[in-house]
Amino acid sequence: MTVVDAHQHVWDLDRVSYPWLTPDYGPLYRSFDERELAPQLAAAGVDRTVLVQAADSEADTNLMFEVADRWPTVAGIVGWVPLLAPEQAADALEKRRQDARFVGVRHLIHVEPDPDWLLQPAVRDSLDVLAGLGLTFDVVAVLPRHLEHVSTLAERHPNLRLVIDHLAKPSIKERGWQPWADQIAHAAAYPNVYAKVSGLNTAADTPWAAEDLKPYVEQAISAFGCGRLMFGGDWPIAILNGDYAQVWSATNSLLSGLSSAERDRILGGTAIDFYRLGIN
Repeated sequence: MTVVDAHQHVWDLDRVSYPWLTPDYGPLYRSFDERELAPQLAAAGVDRTVLVQAADSEADTNLMFEVADRWPTVAGIVGWVPLLAPEQAADALEKRRQDARFVGVRHLIHVEPDPDWLLQPAVRDSLDVLAGLGLTFDVVAVLPRHLEHVSTLAERHPNLRLVIDHLAKPSIKERGWQPWADQIAHAAAYPNVYAKVSGLNTAADTPWAAEDLKPYVEQAISAFGCGRLMFGGDWPIAILNGDYAQVWSATNSLLSGLSSAERDRILGGTAIDFYRLGIN
């Protein structure tokens, strides 16, 4: 089985603007590239990875392609296009999709002041183009309102494959449960909605252990089944509360009660199918 990490980032503060990334983020406030990530993936036995946008800009997407050009471990790139300008988005998508590594789009909706940003008519039109091209959309659902919109998008765009990043960041530190549990189940009722078991350590307290994440992962498995869940390490964000090795170990511990076929889906098969990565 090919093991795929479906959620990683790279960034270069000297070349790309990241408005959200301020000195307040401490250890994240520097550049990160594959030279640090590669040995960590190798130590975990991860074969391929998907790079995901870290800025709403063409420059950030270009940077990910540069990394992929020199690092064949990259199987897919989730980039950015201007969703508020449907014609420009369509042109950008037509160009990007000429490279099979471009598999989908994401926008940092969680830093937008308007929690209903995704429901704008222009965004709707752009997502229609995305669906028509067979590309995917990563949803950064941080607020309950964001997660609520996943079901709306799934219904509006039944041919668009959607994936909820980081299980929509449940309130693990506070041991919160509702409305997240009901909302994630409601979103999972749509067959075109998937989710990433990723980014949970940074929603947990410090220190944290696999047991802290267990109820949330179990709820996700109950809602989506293993066929629509995929693992993501969320490096380098993960270093805000642990490291890649800890995230990998905890994830495997949480999946230990599943069958080998179920584990294989979450640790690779789902990402390969969802993003159409073209690998076995």
